[in-house]
Amino acid sequence: MTVDRPLVVVDAANVVGSVPDGWWRDRFAATERLRDALAPFAESGVAGHRGPVDLLLVVEGAARGVPGIAGVRVVAAEAEGDDTVVDVVRAAGRHCVVVTADRRLRERVTRL
Repeated sequence: MTVDRPLVVVDAANVVGSVPDGWWRDRFAATERLRDALAPFAESGVAGHRGPVDLLLVVEGAARGVPGIAGVRVVAAEAEGDDTVVDVVRAAGRHCVVVTADRRLRERVTRL
Protein backbone atom coordinates (compact mmCIF):
# COMPACT_ATOMS: atom_id res chain seq x y z
CA MET A 1 0.00 0.00 0.00
CA THR A 2 1.12 3.51 -0.77
CA VAL A 3 0.32 6.40 1.58
CA ASP A 4 -0.19 8.93 -1.24
CA ARG A 5 -2.98 6.82 -2.77
CA PRO A 6 -6.51 6.84 -1.40
CA LEU A 7 -7.40 3.75 0.60
CA VAL A 8 -10.72 2.20 -0.38
CA VAL A 9 -12.02 -0.03 2.41
CA VAL A 10 -14.84 -2.39 1.45
CA ASP A 11 -17.12 -3.93 4.09
CA ALA A 12 -17.44 -7.32 2.36
CA ALA A 13 -20.26 -8.77 4.44
CA ASN A 14 -22.41 -5.70 4.00
CA VAL A 15 -21.77 -5.31 0.28
CA VAL A 16 -22.24 -9.03 -0.47
CA GLY A 17 -25.44 -9.03 1.57
CA SER A 18 -26.89 -6.08 -0.33
CA VAL A 19 -27.46 -8.15 -3.49
CA PRO A 20 -30.05 -10.96 -3.32
CA ASP A 21 -28.13 -13.35 -5.58
CA GLY A 22 -28.07 -16.40 -3.31
CA TRP A 23 -24.93 -15.29 -1.44
CA TRP A 24 -26.27 -16.91 1.75
CA ARG A 25 -25.75 -20.38 0.25
CA ASP A 26 -21.98 -19.82 -0.03
CA ARG A 27 -20.66 -16.69 1.65
CA PHE A 28 -17.06 -17.63 0.91
CA ALA A 29 -17.66 -17.88 -2.86
CA ALA A 30 -19.77 -14.71 -2.85
CA THR A 31 -16.91 -12.85 -1.19
CA GLU A 32 -14.46 -14.22 -3.74
CA ARG A 33 -16.72 -12.92 -6.53
CA LEU A 34 -16.78 -9.48 -4.90
CA ARG A 35 -13.00 -9.51 -4.48
CA ASP A 36 -12.53 -10.44 -8.14
CA ALA A 37 -14.97 -7.76 -9.29
CA LEU A 38 -13.06 -5.13 -7.28
CA ALA A 39 -9.61 -5.92 -8.69
CA PRO A 40 -9.84 -3.79 -11.88
CA PHE A 41 -10.69 -0.72 -9.80
CA ALA A 42 -7.25 -0.76 -8.16
CA GLU A 43 -5.83 0.67 -11.39
CA SER A 44 -8.83 2.51 -12.84
CA GLY A 45 -10.00 4.15 -9.62
CA VAL A 46 -13.28 4.30 -7.75
CA ALA A 47 -15.65 6.71 -6.00
CA GLY A 48 -14.42 9.76 -7.92
CA HIS A 49 -10.76 8.94 -7.28
CA ARG A 50 -8.53 8.26 -10.25
CA GLY A 51 -6.43 5.16 -10.07
CA PRO A 52 -4.36 3.77 -8.81
CA VAL A 53 -6.03 3.30 -5.43
CA ASP A 54 -5.33 0.80 -2.68
CA LEU A 55 -8.23 -1.61 -2.20
CA LEU A 56 -8.75 -3.40 1.09
CA LEU A 57 -11.57 -5.91 1.60
CA VAL A 58 -12.58 -6.59 5.22
CA VAL A 59 -14.02 -10.09 5.62
CA GLU A 60 -15.62 -11.86 8.56
CA GLY A 61 -17.42 -15.04 9.52
CA ALA A 62 -17.66 -17.70 6.83
CA ALA A 63 -15.62 -15.52 4.47
CA ARG A 64 -12.53 -15.59 6.67
CA GLY A 65 -9.82 -17.26 4.70
CA VAL A 66 -10.64 -15.58 1.39
CA PRO A 67 -7.16 -14.70 0.13
CA GLY A 68 -6.07 -11.44 -1.36
CA ILE A 69 -5.25 -11.14 -5.04
CA ALA A 70 -3.32 -8.64 -7.13
CA GLY A 71 -4.95 -5.29 -6.50
CA VAL A 72 -7.07 -6.32 -3.51
CA ARG A 73 -5.68 -6.87 -0.04
CA VAL A 74 -7.91 -8.87 2.31
CA VAL A 75 -8.08 -8.41 6.08
CA ALA A 76 -9.96 -10.97 8.17
CA ALA A 77 -11.79 -9.47 11.13
CA GLU A 78 -11.00 -11.25 14.37
CA ALA A 79 -14.44 -10.32 15.71
CA GLU A 80 -16.88 -7.78 14.26
CA GLY A 81 -16.15 -6.65 10.72
CA ASP A 82 -17.43 -3.14 11.45
CA ASP A 83 -14.90 -2.72 14.26
CA THR A 84 -12.12 -3.85 11.94
CA VAL A 85 -13.20 -1.32 9.29
CA VAL A 86 -13.08 1.43 11.94
CA ASP A 87 -9.64 0.26 13.14
CA VAL A 88 -8.29 0.24 9.58
CA VAL A 89 -9.55 3.78 8.91
CA ARG A 90 -8.24 5.03 12.25
CA ALA A 91 -4.76 3.61 11.56
CA ALA A 92 -4.58 4.55 7.87
CA GLY A 93 -3.10 8.02 8.18
CA ARG A 94 -4.48 9.03 4.79
CA HIS A 95 -7.69 9.68 2.89
CA CYS A 96 -10.06 6.72 3.07
CA VAL A 97 -13.23 5.84 1.23
CA VAL A 98 -15.41 3.25 2.96
CA VAL A 99 -17.83 1.21 0.88
CA THR A 100 -20.78 0.01 2.95
CA ALA A 101 -24.54 0.34 3.13
CA ASP A 102 -24.40 0.25 6.94
CA ARG A 103 -25.51 3.69 8.16
CA ARG A 104 -24.08 3.23 11.65
CA LEU A 105 -20.69 2.21 10.25
CA ARG A 106 -20.72 5.20 7.90
CA GLU A 107 -21.32 7.48 10.89
CA ARG A 108 -18.47 5.88 12.83
CA VAL A 109 -15.89 6.26 10.05
CA THR A 110 -17.06 9.73 9.03
CA ARG A 111 -16.15 10.95 12.52
CA LEU A 112 -12.60 9.76 11.92
